[in-house]
Amino acid sequence: MRLDRLLSLSPLYSRRRSRLLISAGRLRVDGEVVRNPRHEVSAFQRVELDGTLLQAGRGARYWMLHKPVGVVSATWHDSHRTVLDLLDEADKHELHLAGRLDLNTSGLLLLSNDGHWSRRITLPEQRKPKVYRVDTEQPISEDYIEVFARGLYFAYEDLTTLPAQLELLGSHRARLTLYEGRYHQVKRMFGHFRNRVVALHREQMGEIHLDPNLAPGQYRALTAAEIASV
Repeated sequence: MRLDRLLSLSPLYSRRRSRLLISAGRLRVDGEVVRNPRHEVSAFQRVELDGTLLQAGRGARYWMLHKPVGVVSATWHDSHRTVLDLLDEADKHELHLAGRLDLNTSGLLLLSNDGHWSRRITLPEQRKPKVYRVDTEQPISEDYIEVFARGLYFAYEDLTTLPAQLELLGSHRARLTLYEGRYHQVKRMFGHFRNRVVALHREQMGEIHLDPNLAPGQYRALTAAEIASV
C-alpha cells in the first residue's frame, strides 16, 4: 500500500494532508524518514508519524519445507494431510504456498505470509529457475537434451515451452531446470517421448536450495540471505 494511502485511511488526515506530512519528513518507515508519498509499505513494516505509532508491523515468516510424497500442497483438504499439518507453528494458518507441488512430488516447498515476496519468486515473468530430479520408467537418451533446449509445443495451451536444461544422471534419472511452471509440465515433457515419470523431486527454486539436512516432513526458517535472494 502506498504511504499516503495508509495515512489517509485515518479520519484525521485527508489525502492532501497526508502528502504534505510525508513531504515534510514527518513519517518514518522502519525508523527511516520517507518523503515520497508513493512509497510502498508492506504490512510487515513499522510506520510512525512524529513518533506516534500508526502501524506496528507484523512479523514476516519464511519457511522451507521438505514436502513428502502423499501430502497435499494446500492449506486444507478433506481427505489428505496438507503441508500445514506438518508445521508446528501457532500462526501457520496465516501462511500461503509459494509454488505448489503435486501430491506425488516431493522436495522443496516455500511458505510465507509475505505476499509480495511470494509473487517475486513465482511470477512467470521473473523466470526463476526451478530444478527437479526426475526418475523415469524408460531410459533417457541424449536426444531429450536437444529437444528440451529447443522447447516443446503444447497444443492445449497453443504455446512452446521455454528452453530447459537437462542433465543426465543415469540411465533412468536426470536433473531438469525449468524457467516456467506449466500444468504438469515435467510429466508432459517426458511424455513427448512416451516416457512416464515415476518420481519427481524439486531441489531448487530461484537461488534457494532444499536443505540436505531436512528429512521429508521437516522444515526450517529461511536464512536472511535466502530471503534476500528472491
